Amino acid sequence: MLVTPADNPYEEPRSGRLTAWGNALLSGFAPPDNAAAAVLGEDESHRVTGLPGDAEGDQHGLTWALGRLRVLGVTGLRLALPAAGHPLGLTGPAGFNARALGAGEAVLAVGVPLGLVPEVEVFGPAGDQAVTVLWRCSEVGEAPPADVPSLHEAERELADGLRETTALLARLDVAGAGPEALRALEAYRRRGHSELLAPGYPPRAVRVLESARRVTALLSIAAGGHGAAVSASEMAARRAALAPLQRTARRAQVAAYNAMVDERRD
Repeated sequence: MLVTPADNPYEEPRSGRLTAWGNALLSGFAPPDNAAAAVLGEDESHRVTGLPGDAEGDQHGLTWALGRLRVLGVTGLRLALPAAGHPLGLTGPAGFNARALGAGEAVLAVGVPLGLVPEVEVFGPAGDQAVTVLWRCSEVGEAPPADVPSLHEAERELADGLRETTALLARLDVAGAGPEALRALEAYRRRGHSELLAPGYPPRAVRVLESARRVTALLSIAAGGHGAAVSASEMAARRAALAPLQRTARRAQVAAYNAMVDERRD
């Protein structure tokens, strides 16, 4: 079964982990094996295919692949979190953008026009599942990434968005929606204290990412049907109201993960 970040909004996107720990490695803040282990997380395996010079079907482990990217001239990694109608962080071409949109995430290299899109597969019964990830590498365009804000811009937008989210959820009565909403909120809280980003990232980026993840989780609860609105028309109106806030949260996440590369460039 293929999965995307939308399937579990409480978990860090795998492209985010690769971006953060890849940047830590490329900037000298983490050794290769530590970075690879952090990207792997609790997954069973991560493989990379399609690197320049690969033969058809070649696959590599993360440590080797990250080293190869550095040899090729990659100096940093940037996150993309595209959604329908919003190619956030992408640079083209159309084929790569389509694959990234299907996955809901991608990683773009800095210094060499390459991008990686994960194919995430889940195996096994509920409660005893294993996850494998195949990162497909291909050439990308060299245009500026689409709609990516600076960390300062993202923090300002997110502060406004968090106030709007709180007011909206109160209006939708999500807090009083019953046991299902309470279970969803508790699931978010249990995951809200995991380590964010990687060594070398500025504290401001960590703060922005934590706020963005909180907004994303709360919006997911609201969009999932919890709260007072129950009819189809009310749910459609709710999703329309949530959409701008979801875009703000995604933009903030991308800005946070890209902060190490952006600060070095500035």
